[in-house]
Amino acid sequence: MPAQDAIAFRVPRTVWMLGLVSLLMDISSEMITTLLPLYLVSGLGASALAIGFIEGFSVFIATATKLFSGYFVDWSHRAKPLAVLGYGLGALSRLIFPLAATIDQIVLAKAMDRVGKGIRGTPRDAIIAAVSPAEIRGAAFGLRKSLDTVGGFLGPLIAVALMLILAGDIAAVFWWAAVPAALAIGVLVLFVREPAQGLDAKSEAFSLRRAISLNRGVWTVIGLAGLIMLARFSEAFVLLKSLDAGFSPAYVPLAMVVMHAVYGLAAYPVGKIADRVGAAGLLATSLAFLGLAHLLLSVADNVPLFLAGTIFWGLHMGFSQGLLGALIAVKTSACLKGSAFGTFNMVTGVVVLVGNLAAGWLWTTGGSQLPFQIGAGIACAAMLVTLALRKSLVLR
Repeated sequence: MPAQDAIAFRVPRTVWMLGLVSLLMDISSEMITTLLPLYLVSGLGASALAIGFIEGFSVFIATATKLFSGYFVDWSHRAKPLAVLGYGLGALSRLIFPLAATIDQIVLAKAMDRVGKGIRGTPRDAIIAAVSPAEIRGAAFGLRKSLDTVGGFLGPLIAVALMLILAGDIAAVFWWAAVPAALAIGVLVLFVREPAQGLDAKSEAFSLRRAISLNRGVWTVIGLAGLIMLARFSEAFVLLKSLDAGFSPAYVPLAMVVMHAVYGLAAYPVGKIADRVGAAGLLATSLAFLGLAHLLLSVADNVPLFLAGTIFWGLHMGFSQGLLGALIAVKTSACLKGSAFGTFNMVTGVVVLVGNLAAGWLWTTGGSQLPFQIGAGIACAAMLVTLALRKSLVLR
């Protein structure tokens, strides 16, 4: 048996079950996420500004919740109860989406979903770390992420199939999204076990004094991350743009299938390259891809142009996701990692909220081209800043 296959079979059963939970919940999430912008516009009459607020507010809530979730796990040394709460809130939100008759009800459902997402990430990863032997921990986390990515592929495809079967009834598709979410809760409750002795988390509690004492290298990465997040607003606007390109509403989720496919294929080899050559060049390349994606999407009035923009957006994700977090880990001492990641999440969450509001306002006042044109300019500026900071962006 090849060594990689042997490692796969040695990954603990609990990790496989958590991977299955992630797969099922991501299927459910993508079934809603890929159709929600269309539902807001066609069903509830929402503006692009309202969509920007909903998407930005959701990201902000999730990032802020991650901070408190992590410290609760450290304090309680227990993870499964918090994971059940997080996944449970996500599953309950699925019952609100198809019943929502107003925009504020969508905001409530989206907020509940994102609070759940923010809560469950840290305890899930803590369980994986606790049950996996050190020599295969990378394989364990990789397996969980791989299964999660499968959900990202399947969710939009299932949404397309249901849209065709149900004659474009988006609310009915939302009802079906509750099924994989309920299955995810069942697997988590019945088949996931955390160590009987609890977790060995001993991180110090967060404090403002500790957060502001972070070193210059950490703040440099946080500042750069904020600029990058400002250039990359929500994919909800990409989905809306697909209508300008001539997509039928039933096939809009396929845009996310393409994006996830490119992202998934690029992420692993890029991570291996980063370990050898550093992060600066790869981050700059990702921003070049993002700028090109923005320019293509700004003029996309046909399907080929739109798909080209979506592919470059996926390349940007594949070349950038994970590198900023790795830089935070490298630049921070062990006793301040909680503060560093908490501050990182809070800052980027605020920036995403501002960026999505700005994109929605630009779309409403200047047309669908303007936010992508402005985004291209910010991406180019971020690329120049990244190159100027290349000596500070070393993964060692």
